[in-house]
Amino acid sequence: MPGPVLDRRLLLQLGGAAGLLAACTPAAPGPAPSATAAPSWSPPAQPMAFPAGFVWGAATSAFQVEGSTTADGRGPSIWDTFAARPGTIRDGSTGDPAADHYRLWESDLDLIKDLGLPAYRFSVAWPRIQPTGSGRVNQAGVDFYRRLVDGLLTRGIHPAITLYHWDLPQPLQDAGGWAVRDTAERFGEYAAIVFDALRDVDATWLTINEPKTTAFVGYRWGSHAPGISDVDQAAAAVHHQLLGHGRAVSAFRAGGGAGGIGIALNLIPVYPVDRGADPASVRVDAVENRLFLDPVLLGTYPDDAIGREAGQLPADRDAFEALVQDGDLDAISAPLDHLAIQYYGVTGVDDAGNQVPIYPTSAATWQQVHPEGLYDLLMDLLIDYPDAPPLVITENGIPDPTPEGSTDDPERREFLRAHLQQAARAIGDGVQLTGYYAWSLLDNFEWAEGMTQRWGLVRVDFDTQERTPKASAQWYSSVVRANAVAPS
Repeated sequence: MPGPVLDRRLLLQLGGAAGLLAACTPAAPGPAPSATAAPSWSPPAQPMAFPAGFVWGAATSAFQVEGSTTADGRGPSIWDTFAARPGTIRDGSTGDPAADHYRLWESDLDLIKDLGLPAYRFSVAWPRIQPTGSGRVNQAGVDFYRRLVDGLLTRGIHPAITLYHWDLPQPLQDAGGWAVRDTAERFGEYAAIVFDALRDVDATWLTINEPKTTAFVGYRWGSHAPGISDVDQAAAAVHHQLLGHGRAVSAFRAGGGAGGIGIALNLIPVYPVDRGADPASVRVDAVENRLFLDPVLLGTYPDDAIGREAGQLPADRDAFEALVQDGDLDAISAPLDHLAIQYYGVTGVDDAGNQVPIYPTSAATWQQVHPEGLYDLLMDLLIDYPDAPPLVITENGIPDPTPEGSTDDPERREFLRAHLQQAARAIGDGVQLTGYYAWSLLDNFEWAEGMTQRWGLVRVDFDTQERTPKASAQWYSSVVRANAVAPS
């Protein structure tokens, strides 16, 4: 029998969903991740099986892999503009050619089939469909995604389609971007165009990818496109992306398309470093998680996310509340068919509300690797949102230790193994988890890091565009075929 139900705030006040912090000492970040840092649970000696029908796949996004940024009528996106600014991308690279997926999509789909992956998650580039973000439809862009989807279906691969993965058309940014309400309305119109073009496709649809990253990294800190550092614009971008999500869900229902729809949220377990950090950790949890979960699943914004207390988003709360018009939260909380979760790691919080390292990091220094955090997160969702739709993990991965990368990648294999074990553990404890997509299928353009981080299951030689499956890809393929993850 399960134990008593506790909500997230109480769990944080008790020291974390699994009570791990009582025994945890802060760890300095380092270049090599530890997939089993301070474990409080050990996997069984036998393979852990997943339910029949569990969906396995790998993921990419348009700007990171497609290249061909001016081909066939595609318009400029905020990432084209951002990458062209000196000093914004670590190695000075851009999104062209990236992994050249726009030209090599057929062989890439063959590669997915060869790996035995039943599903592929990709995103549609808004500037390919509407070069200016509104008005005229670029039929060549629509035709590309029709060919891509048909190619997947011909190969027996299920499409998971993300409508927005950060590549806002530049003309919309020139008009204010996600900081203004009109962008949400334009997104709803764009979504309706894509739904109409692919009406017959039984796909897993996702509206917005990681609205938190766009709002905070793009509009608050300025280290992602569009490169703005304004906390009030960041708060506005939260609401308008969620409103755009609501408009897209409405368009999907009105169009009567096949498949189901949801949103992809990057969520992060929050652990106080000591008892004095309990209040701040609750507020950090509100900013990192509940600011997105509550409006989508409960139809309300949390009352402790925005303000001037330690851990809060220091925006003007009155200004934020003024953005929320009658009917907005009803639209944002329209019922979903699935909720997509993107999990990369955890964070610690001190009494000043600072996010601090408590576990080793990967080569991506923001990523604190702790597989049991995935279990904590999934169980938190089960407890806090019992009426939530089925869950699917649409991103989970780790970069190679060095920029050069290798096809021998034991760190990624063990990362995936440990996280899949925690996913299976959560399913066994009652979580309705229906699928898992590894990030990423291919080495690609890693946003502000350019080509200096390789997250792929498949190595890409960016000079020749040759693809070589890494050892982790072969291992993941064996997991998929067995529908079970073996102990190490």
